[in-house]
Amino acid sequence: MDIRITGRHLTITDPIRQYAISKVNRLPRYFDRVSNVDVIADQHGYNHEVEIIVHVDGNDPFIAHSTGRDMYACIDDAVNKLERQLSEFKKKQRNYKHSA
Repeated sequence: MDIRITGRHLTITDPIRQYAISKVNRLPRYFDRVSNVDVIADQHGYNHEVEIIVHVDGNDPFIAHSTGRDMYACIDDAVNKLERQLSEFKKKQRNYKHSA
């Protein structure tokens, strides 16, 4: 899995990079066909915005946004949203295959 972390209007420090990588590495637990992940961090004054795009083989990408004052909390929130999206998608796929 390829992880790309970019910052708009801010520099990504090593602690933020390591934190984002550790959180994003959990995503293949919920759906195993994750090919690459883009983490885009942006800063508008005191507010931070995090967008995470998960590319999955054979499907459209999953996208989650989060905005707040703490960059780490935004990363957590976006990853939680993606975990929910991926697990629901996997459940739908499993139910579709078993119902036919």
